[in-house]
Amino acid sequence: MQKDKVMVTGGAGMIGSNLVKRLVDLGYDVFVIDNLWRGKLRNLQSNDGAPVIDLATRFFKKDLARPGTFETFFEGIDIVFHLADVVAGIDYVFNNQGTLFRENLLINSNVVSAVRGQALKGFIYVGTACSYPASMQQSHNAPLLREEDAYPAWPESAYGWSKLMGEYETALMGDETGIPVSILRLHNVYGAPCDYDPIRSQVIPSLIRKVIQYPEESFVVWGSGQQGRAFVHVDDVVDALVVAMDKGLGKGVIQIGTNVCTSIREIANLVVQVSGKKIDIKFDPSKPEGDHARAADCSKALKQLGWRPKVSLLNGIEQLYSWVQSDMQAG
Repeated sequence: MQKDKVMVTGGAGMIGSNLVKRLVDLGYDVFVIDNLWRGKLRNLQSNDGAPVIDLATRFFKKDLARPGTFETFFEGIDIVFHLADVVAGIDYVFNNQGTLFRENLLINSNVVSAVRGQALKGFIYVGTACSYPASMQQSHNAPLLREEDAYPAWPESAYGWSKLMGEYETALMGDETGIPVSILRLHNVYGAPCDYDPIRSQVIPSLIRKVIQYPEESFVVWGSGQQGRAFVHVDDVVDALVVAMDKGLGKGVIQIGTNVCTSIREIANLVVQVSGKKIDIKFDPSKPEGDHARAADCSKALKQLGWRPKVSLLNGIEQLYSWVQSDMQAG
C-alpha cells in the first residue's frame, strides 16, 4: 500500500532534516520546502553522501513569507509538518524583534492559508516554550509549566509571541475546515546538524564551538549562568512528531520537553567535562540571558502520545560535541 505524501516546511533545518530522514525510513513520500536561511541541503544527505529525497522533484527552495510562490506544492499532500520559522540565538532574537515577529506571522499565515483548501489527513504545527508568560519564568524555583499556562499571554520575546499566534491560527484553521491538527510546543531542542557560528547559534552548540576553539576563542558564558531551560534532544522531538500523526491530532497543545530545569552553568560544566580540557569558565552578566527558568510538566505528552524523553543530557552533548568537532575539521 502506498504511503502518505508528507510535506515538511523547514525540512532542511536541524529538526526538519532529522524528521525527513525518519519519515523516509518509515516509507513516506516526503517533500520539503525551505529557503535555506539556516537549513542546508547537505543536512538532507545520508551517511554515504546521497540525498535522502529526490532534490529535483521533492525539494523546493521557497520563502514561505512571500505568498503566491509556493501554494501549489501543497496540492495532493496528505500530512503537513509546519516547522519553518525565523529563529536563532538569543542575541539575534532580541536584536531583530520586529523583523522576526513579522516574518513568522507571514510564514504561519501563508502556510495555513495554503492548506485550508486541501484534503489533509493531518497538520502538525511546532510551537515553542518561549510563548509562555515571562512572569512564570522569573524564579529559579518556578513550577513546571503546563499547556494551559500560556494564557493570559505575555511572552518575553517577539519570537514567543509570533509562535503563539501561529498556534492560535492553526487551531482556528482546524476548527473552521475540519482538518485534524496537532500543536506540539517544544522546549529547548538541541542536536545535530545545527548552527554553531557566533551570530546565529543557540546556547549548547555555541558553548561547544567555544570550548573546541579554546584558547584561541575565550570560553565566556553569556549571562549569570543561573538561567535554566528544559533541554530536549532532537531525536526525542522527532519521536514525538512522528507519533503525533497517529495520536496527537485533535488533542490540542502538547508540550515536549523535560521536567528538569538545567542551568546554563551546568551545561557549560558538562561541555568542558566532555572536552577533557582544563578551562576556567567565565560569565558575562552584561549579556542577555532571557527568561530565568522553565521546565515542562509533560504528563499530557505521556498520556496522549505515550512520549517521554530517552536521550540523557550527557549523551546528547557528547554526540553533538563529536558532530561539531568533525564538522569544523571538515571545514
